[in-house]
Amino acid sequence: MKNYVILSILIIGLVVLFTGCGEKEQTEKVNVRLELTQQSTLDKIVASGELRHGFEAGYMPFEMTDKNGAFIGFDIDMGKKMAEALGVKWVPVNTAWDGIIPSLMTDKFDIIMSGMTVTQERNIKINFADPYIVIGQAIIVNSKLKGKVTSYKDLNDSAYTVVSKLGTTGEQAVKGMIPKATYKAFETESEGAMEVLSGNADAFVYDLPFAELFMTQRGGSGSIFILNKPFTYEPLAWAINKGDPDFLNWLNNFMKQIRNDGTYDAIYDKWIRNDAWLKEVE
Repeated sequence: MKNYVILSILIIGLVVLFTGCGEKEQTEKVNVRLELTQQSTLDKIVASGELRHGFEAGYMPFEMTDKNGAFIGFDIDMGKKMAEALGVKWVPVNTAWDGIIPSLMTDKFDIIMSGMTVTQERNIKINFADPYIVIGQAIIVNSKLKGKVTSYKDLNDSAYTVVSKLGTTGEQAVKGMIPKATYKAFETESEGAMEVLSGNADAFVYDLPFAELFMTQRGGSGSIFILNKPFTYEPLAWAINKGDPDFLNWLNNFMKQIRNDGTYDAIYDKWIRNDAWLKEVE
């Protein structure tokens, strides 16, 4: 009988012990989840009442400045719609391209919405939401090469000077796929394209939307022509800091929503399929 009592006490003690451990473990898991939620940029945006949108103005038609100094473009409209969905104020943060990722990582803004191409190199430092548009590299060529250059492969010669914008996938495409060409980088895409128009460079490699728009604006002179079949595959996506699954989930669901309620199509038609906005920047 004595042994039975002792055994019963031991069993009860073990049950209490393991129950306590289980409850403690469960409490710790809840606390970890709560801490992650509180650290999310999503919660910080709602608490601050502001969505700080990082971009570099100058990439038509995604982000640019109109005649009155206001920011306009595809990504700008997207950012405003996002702020509206969050119930907060939209705050633009115009940032130089070469510092845009470091600025995100040091909390200068909450999100990069600036026509950024998803690359494995960038993905090491930051996370990307699902792509919102897919583009590729096109080539604006000086007309003196009409008939001689019909593909990016024809430019793979040191006799040709090929230009692009510093720190972009256009630059990567030149260095990786046209390595023998004489390469020159510019701070802005407009400077690079103008270099070809003026005859100081043979070709400009850059994203198709910008190349098409530049041709619409400047191609009438007959000094340049375009190879408008993209020779790369480049998805553009919004970028956020790593370790934030809540914000990433919200962004992907936001994209699904606007793709299905007509919002995305309206913005796409306004900035990509239509060039009426050009009069606002010219």
